[in-house]
Amino acid sequence: MIGYGDVNFSQELGGKKNLTGAGDSPIILQSKVQNIFRWSTTFQEEECSWFNAYSLTDIHARQDLQIDGLRESISHVLDLLENEIRLLGGQSNRVYLGGISQGMAMALWALFCATHQVHSQLGGFVGFCGWFPFAQQVEELETANSSSTSGEKTEIQQCQLLDFFHDTIAYPKTSPADVVNNASILSTPVFLSHGTDDPWVSVELGRQAFRVVRQIMDHVEWSEFMGAEGDSHWIKEPEGFDCVLQFFEKCTQS
Repeated sequence: MIGYGDVNFSQELGGKKNLTGAGDSPIILQSKVQNIFRWSTTFQEEECSWFNAYSLTDIHARQDLQIDGLRESISHVLDLLENEIRLLGGQSNRVYLGGISQGMAMALWALFCATHQVHSQLGGFVGFCGWFPFAQQVEELETANSSSTSGEKTEIQQCQLLDFFHDTIAYPKTSPADVVNNASILSTPVFLSHGTDDPWVSVELGRQAFRVVRQIMDHVEWSEFMGAEGDSHWIKEPEGFDCVLQFFEKCTQS
């Protein structure tokens, strides 16, 4: 689970149900930003972050500052994914990727850049209280694509969108031979959720992320809640964790 240094998502879920045991149980990867310090242009100091987010009230401002951090963090997370899948003998359907807040933003981009390294569907993706970097550009590209094909998604359109992610951060680009891989990774089920009273990341940004992902992925679920701990910038307990468990159960049964 991609979050901040004090977030232990698997322990929270582990208190409700054993999901990380042997057999066919899902594997929940955790990666933290404890030792990743980046210069914040906004606050003029170093801070723990996956990438430099100039503003959360206007996520389109100074987007160029995000690129280096996104590329480095995505490379780190995809290396973890690739290694974990290898340790599981190629059982990528047992590995779940996700994130909270900025971690969700970065993890979504990692998912769309994964075709170069991950060649099959993951078990699922879960994201909370986050946003989608470069969302406006992706929505414009999606609109242009859908207007030319009566709104139907095609492999060519999906490849064009994936090329945008790779080109934006100068990450290894998808080749024509990766078309089948693209289709596999885009079949990964996605669950996104956001607090309507979140004061740090507006729920409108979460809704925008949902719209963007829904246009690319085949199966995307959305949930809203109120009254979570941590100024509502967290997962509602216990309902939110129950939703995640239900999502995991659906993924393992499909």
